[in-house]
Amino acid sequence: MLVAERYEKIVSLVNERGSIRVSELSELCQVTEETIRRDLDRLEQAGRLRRSHGGAVSVKDTTIHPEIPYAVREIMNAEEKKRIALEAIKRIAPKDRILLDASSTAWYMASDVPDVPLTVLTNSIKVATELSHKEKIEVISTGGILAQRSLSFVGPLAERSLDAYHVDKVFLSCKGVHLERGISESNELQARIKERMIGMADEVILLADSSKFGVQAFTHVADLSEVDVIITDRRMAKEMIEQLEGRGITVITV
Repeated sequence: MLVAERYEKIVSLVNERGSIRVSELSELCQVTEETIRRDLDRLEQAGRLRRSHGGAVSVKDTTIHPEIPYAVREIMNAEEKKRIALEAIKRIAPKDRILLDASSTAWYMASDVPDVPLTVLTNSIKVATELSHKEKIEVISTGGILAQRSLSFVGPLAERSLDAYHVDKVFLSCKGVHLERGISESNELQARIKERMIGMADEVILLADSSKFGVQAFTHVADLSEVDVIITDRRMAKEMIEQLEGRGITVITV
């Protein structure tokens, strides 16, 4: 494969998937990871993609900023998300009041959390439905405008409904985590409700696989100073972990 052909293949894969890891590109293009990293640097300089921690993300249609459909998010980095969810469940104690967002990782948490006395507030249809089978867990749904791609409630009604509550812990994910620019989301509606969630919790626990680090999505949610704990996967760079811990954030890798 010629270099120019490889460049086109990389851009096509990134645009098709939205994001992709260096290791995957190395395997698909049959070249070393170091070669892929150099390719990504050149393609970023040309404005054809954006580098992220451990890979690259698409810059295609950035003016639209669509949410990734739930069915797609559910299978993206699924194994990492399942491990992150199981680790997050360890931080839940009986009688806790917790908030779960509409991320696929939160849905994995809802699926595996034991049926013990809990109060769970959520803006996710999938999370609420999963928890409905567990008799000891009280589920409160926000209501609001239904975002069809994420199967979540957003908008002014959803935001106002959160004002009535205070929780011990919020478990949430995001589209991007950047050391300088903080947590970000794909659109303003998602960013606003997650900002409100963070403000109503005693402890903020961010669930994010390593592909999301170094990424700045469209809309700012919160600074990293608002986060108490980050649970991520083992592919997280040691340098990134050290910088986060230096800011007083507990980082757990699984």
